Amino acid sequence: MYKSKTAFGPADILLPVSSADMSKWAVVACDQFTSQPEYWEDAAKIAGNEPSALNLILPEAYLESPHSEEMISRINTSMKEYLEKGIFTEYKDAMIYIERTDSAGNVRAGIVGAIDLEEYDYSKGSTSSVRATEATVAERIPPRLKVRRSAPLELPHIMILIDDPMKTVIEMAGKAKDSLEKVYDFTLMKNGGSIKGYLMTKELIEKTDEALAALADKDSFEKRSGVKDVPVLLYAMGDGNHSLATAKAHYEQLKAENPDMDMSSHPARWALAEIVNLHSDALAFEAIHRIIEGVDTDKLLSEMTEALGLTESISGDMQAFEWVCGKKTVRYGITKPCANLTVGSVQSFIDRYLAENGGKADYIHGAEVVRRLAEREGSAGILLPDMSKSELFPTVIKDGALPRKTFSMGHAEDKRYYIEARRITL
Repeated sequence: MYKSKTAFGPADILLPVSSADMSKWAVVACDQFTSQPEYWEDAAKIAGNEPSALNLILPEAYLESPHSEEMISRINTSMKEYLEKGIFTEYKDAMIYIERTDSAGNVRAGIVGAIDLEEYDYSKGSTSSVRATEATVAERIPPRLKVRRSAPLELPHIMILIDDPMKTVIEMAGKAKDSLEKVYDFTLMKNGGSIKGYLMTKELIEKTDEALAALADKDSFEKRSGVKDVPVLLYAMGDGNHSLATAKAHYEQLKAENPDMDMSSHPARWALAEIVNLHSDALAFEAIHRIIEGVDTDKLLSEMTEALGLTESISGDMQAFEWVCGKKTVRYGITKPCANLTVGSVQSFIDRYLAENGGKADYIHGAEVVRRLAEREGSAGILLPDMSKSELFPTVIKDGALPRKTFSMGHAEDKRYYIEARRITL
């Protein structure tokens, strides 16, 4: 087993055999289209009876379904059947360089490998080399843990950011792609764009490891971040933090249940993930909006106006958002903010209001989806401003994790698709 110099390294990666229809195999991250079950119904029709990652994941649109336990059981059964039927080819000690062309034609590069969960701490104020960028909601872990606890496999939609302005890591692998074995090249379903994957050589893996170690050098880190005398933050969560937190919880649970077992090489110690350069031109940060359902919208707006000092007279760098209800949209400024970012002030109020009055909040990618959902009776939408990429690492270093669901890396269709898999049991 290759010993990496940082928390990220190669993994024993499983890919469907060459005869598989990859366009039916790959499906988008399970935490997308949570208020649109019709998306997942359509994906199931496209996959049909062919081998598909859709049979190995639980879309969060169904987390609260009365049939969720049955669905989890089917997932575990499908994983075992796929392994028994030889659906996969395994690549030992592997990394895969990928190029994802998104729905707008932008090409985002990344490297798939494994992240060491011993180096990951999602708690606010963490000083680990792998950190959450947004607040982790503990209540969201148990439903995911139900899926992972009995699963022999994992599939990643986790994307982890590195702060590499000189483009020394992922872009280096990209320059070598023409000499690498291409392991997949296909179109992604439902306007997901397309993707290519290249198996990295042992030499290239070693060079990548060295380049990542150079980023972890304290002097280099302090120069990039502008923050001195703090532990190095090398890997910041981009997407899939709750999935990584679930992998961590599962690993810690296994250690607690097996106190006499040496877990240092157990496959559950690692989680499959993709690293992406924060400075990629194809990487865009977009706001994650809110839709609030099952509430008295007039009462909600009235109390929000009082709590946050809402005004339609917006000036300077005042925190601001758009309120959408029915066919009406109003832009409000916040004169009594309670956090450094608009999303923090808004989320703080929403959490308090729903705890006291009931109702439900969901997190939506795309303003048009919010506008459509806000037309429903008892529903309102909040459209939030985008966050600058340059704010991410310094803010996490100085202030800890941001409010949950602060930003999204692209549209829902452009999220990571499940392609690679890995065994997590002995």
